[in-house]
Amino acid sequence: MSRLFTSLAVLVALVAAAYRFYVQPMQLVLGSGRVLESLGKTDCKTVPALTACEKLVLHAPTGVLYLACSTPESRVAWVPAVGQLNASGHENKDYIATYDPSTGAVVRLQPTFPGFGSHGMDVVPSSSNPSELFIYAVNHRRPTDAAHVEANSTIEIFKTSVGSKTLTHLRTVYDPSVIWTPNDVIGAADGRSFFFTNDHTWKTGPREILSLLGIEAGSVGYCHVDEGCKIAYPRLQGANGIARASPSNDTIFVGHAKFRDIRVFERQADNTLRKTHTIPMDRPVDNLSVDKDGAVWAAAFPFPLRIIEHIANPSVLSPTSAHAIVQNTGLDAFYGERYRVEKRFEDDGTLASGTTSVVHDAERGLLFLHGIAAPHLTVCKL
Repeated sequence: MSRLFTSLAVLVALVAAAYRFYVQPMQLVLGSGRVLESLGKTDCKTVPALTACEKLVLHAPTGVLYLACSTPESRVAWVPAVGQLNASGHENKDYIATYDPSTGAVVRLQPTFPGFGSHGMDVVPSSSNPSELFIYAVNHRRPTDAAHVEANSTIEIFKTSVGSKTLTHLRTVYDPSVIWTPNDVIGAADGRSFFFTNDHTWKTGPREILSLLGIEAGSVGYCHVDEGCKIAYPRLQGANGIARASPSNDTIFVGHAKFRDIRVFERQADNTLRKTHTIPMDRPVDNLSVDKDGAVWAAAFPFPLRIIEHIANPSVLSPTSAHAIVQNTGLDAFYGERYRVEKRFEDDGTLASGTTSVVHDAERGLLFLHGIAAPHLTVCKL
């Protein structure tokens, strides 16, 4: 009898541990019990001419926004990051655009790149000429042949200039031994090197389940056009949006799209990364950006399962939130709380649905929100 009681006690302890360390955190990740606020929506407008834009990048000196866009219909068919791999349904209409909030002008940069499958992107002023811009863009090309369904992904490097309506393609960076499942990218000011995130190790298969179990994970990679590519930080679960603190700062932030944190890294002399800190969040985050005041802005998912539904069917509303992560200057910073997280925007999806990227123009007091399958760009005054 005592052996039975011992076995039952062990079983109860295991169940309790599983609930505390897996079930309860997963409930928090999924937004169980979360009540949405209506926040930051008092002075907003939408721009319907820009649809399905996964990534936004602000050119701070001019206030012009750069966007990596598609159509909602194409996203339903072709989003390799979430396993939507119907290449024949991709409309081949993806493009890079600009939006000038001072005039409302929308420009699709020409020429469009044949077969371009947009996702993450960075826009970097040249170190030798600030009017010249390098654009680094994830390109989820379609499969090489009928025997494959997975994306044949690359990073494309373009050049343009401030105010220009044209793109010049400089090079395609392709290395399937390192560039597995690229999600987002940050580039150098010389147009020759970049860091990027792989959101998974495997291109197909039961990736999401294995990732939740800790078996499958993404990574951060580094490429130089002359020196090749390598993994800068391996086994990084849920690797998604990536942002640099500033052009002169080697601090790099990576969002966690599976659970609830932002990882902080320092770039090393050999272009690997060293993890220094984790910023806890209360929900999964997607793309990141940094404003001129140094605040990190994160697009987040109050109910992450809804964003998956939304990408598969853009008519499904997916609630959105935007968070600013700032340096903590309070007394608790001494005890390790280096960053303070502030929610600045939240919506049930009726205004900004399925947001995957937020950008704050601190100088002009504007917040831009868009998403990989969203019907429009949303612009709010903060």
